[in-house]
Amino acid sequence: MPLHHQFIDVAKKMGDTLAIHDFTTSRKVSYSRALLASLLLGSIFNKFDNGFIGIMMPTSAGCILAKIGLLMSGRIPVMINYSTGADLNARYAQKKCDFRTIITSRALLEKIGCPYVDGMIYIEDIMEGITPLQKVKAAALAKLPAAIIKKLVHGGDDNDVAVILFTSGSELDPKAVQLTHKNIRANIDSAHERFHFSPEDTFLSSLPYFHVFGLTVNLWIPLLYGARILSYANPLDYRVICEIARDHKPTLMVGTPSFFWGYLRKSEKGDFDSLRIAMVGADKCPDSLRESFQEKHGKDLFEGYGATECSPVISVNSPEDNRPGSVGKPIHGVQVRIEHYETGEECGPGEDGRILVKGDNVMKGYFDDFEQTSLHIRQGWYDTGDMGNLDEDGYLWHVGRIKRFVKIGGEMISLVKIESILEKIIPENAQCCVVEIPDSTKGSKIIAVTTEKLEEKSILKEMASQLPKIALPKQFLVIEDLPKMGSGKIDFRTITDLVREMHAGNRTNAN
Repeated sequence: MPLHHQFIDVAKKMGDTLAIHDFTTSRKVSYSRALLASLLLGSIFNKFDNGFIGIMMPTSAGCILAKIGLLMSGRIPVMINYSTGADLNARYAQKKCDFRTIITSRALLEKIGCPYVDGMIYIEDIMEGITPLQKVKAAALAKLPAAIIKKLVHGGDDNDVAVILFTSGSELDPKAVQLTHKNIRANIDSAHERFHFSPEDTFLSSLPYFHVFGLTVNLWIPLLYGARILSYANPLDYRVICEIARDHKPTLMVGTPSFFWGYLRKSEKGDFDSLRIAMVGADKCPDSLRESFQEKHGKDLFEGYGATECSPVISVNSPEDNRPGSVGKPIHGVQVRIEHYETGEECGPGEDGRILVKGDNVMKGYFDDFEQTSLHIRQGWYDTGDMGNLDEDGYLWHVGRIKRFVKIGGEMISLVKIESILEKIIPENAQCCVVEIPDSTKGSKIIAVTTEKLEEKSILKEMASQLPKIALPKQFLVIEDLPKMGSGKIDFRTITDLVREMHAGNRTNAN
C-alpha cells in the first residue's frame, strides 16, 4: 500500500485526535483536518506539471501536508536543502531531476535571505487562492470511507518513487536518491519491531524533512502509527526545543550529536523526563555526550546508523539491546555483510571491512545516474562507503567512512579513531575534527582542527599513549566555528578545503 493510502486509513481511524502541533506557526492540526488539507492540496497540485515537484519548506505542518498532497496527486516530491546555499540547491535540483516547479514559503525565503528562483510557487499564495468550492469538495471527499477516498486519489505501486532526497554532499556533489514507498515502509516496519510505536507516542520533530532521518522518523513514523508530531522549524533553537520538551512531554526525540550537545547545554534537569527513546544518528556519538546526558537527565542516548540510500535505518541500539559505542544490531529485514576492503572476502567477527547492506529498505537507485548506482549496488548489496565490523554478539561497530581512512606508510589510519581519542582530551566545550591533506614526502599529512587553541605538546603526549606515532596529527589548526551541513553533520569537505587554504597560507608566509 502506498504511504499516502496508509495515511488515509490512519487519519480516518484517528479522527479528531491531534496529529501535528506546529510550534513555529502556533497551529494545531487534527488527523481529520490533516486529511482534508492534504486532499485539498492534492486537488490543486493536480494542475501542476506531472512528475517531479520541488519542496523547499521548513519543518512544519505546511511541509507535511504539501508532501502528502503531492503524493495524492501522483507527483513526486523532491526535497530541497534550504539550510545553506538555498538558491544554488534549488537550481541544482531542478537541473539534476529536470523539473521546474518548487513549492516554497515566502516567509522562509525572507528569513534565510534566499532570492527568488524561476519556478518557485509560494505556499502562502496557494492557500490564499483556495476557493470556497474547492474547500467544499475536499470536505465532502474527506467524509467518504477510506476505501473510496483511496480510489479517488492517485494509487500507484509500492515500487513507485515516493521521494527524491539528496545526499549531503559533504564529500562529493549531491546524488539524487530515489526512495520508493516500499523502501520507506519496510524501514518503518522494521523500526517498529524494535521500538513499538503507538498512538500513545509523541514525537518531537525538529530535524529538517529534506534529511532522510527527519523525513522517515519525524514525519512518516508518527503519521502511520497515529502518534502526535510536535514540530519546530529550527533545530538550532536549543532553548525553545527544551521548553517544548518540558511542557509537552514527547516520548521520542531524534537528532545529531551536535544538536544533542546544544540541548544538553541549554536544558534544565527534568526537561526530558517524558522521553522513552532519545536516538542519536548521522554522526558518531561521543562518549562524553552519552555520559553527560545520562548524568544530567538520567536517559540513555541510543546510537543508530543509517544512510539516505537505506531509508535510512540500518542498525540501532534499543532499551533491550544496547551496547554503548556500537551502532546497535541490524534491524529486522536488513542484512549486513562486512567485506575486506581489498580482497572482497567476508570478514570475521571484530575484523574491520566495508559495510554492505541488503534489504527492502535499499533505494531504487540514483536518479539518472546508472554509473553511480552500479558502483554502489552490486547483486542487491548496497556498498555504504563506510568501514566497520560485526562483533560476536551481532552488534555493528562503525569506524568511519572509507574516505576518512588514510594510507600512510602502508598502514590504514582511521581519522575517526583519532578524533574519538582527541575529543576525550580537549576541553569539554571544545569540538574537533581530523582531516588529511596531500604531503609531498609521506603522501598524506594528518591535521587536527579544534575550536580552541590547545597546549599541543601535552595533547600529543597523551594521544601518543593511545595511538601509533604514524597516526598522530602533524599540525593543529583553530577554526572557531566548525562548518556543518543542514542536518548538523560536520562538513568534512568544507573543513578540508579550509585546512588546505590555511596550510598553503602558512607555507607561503614561511617562505
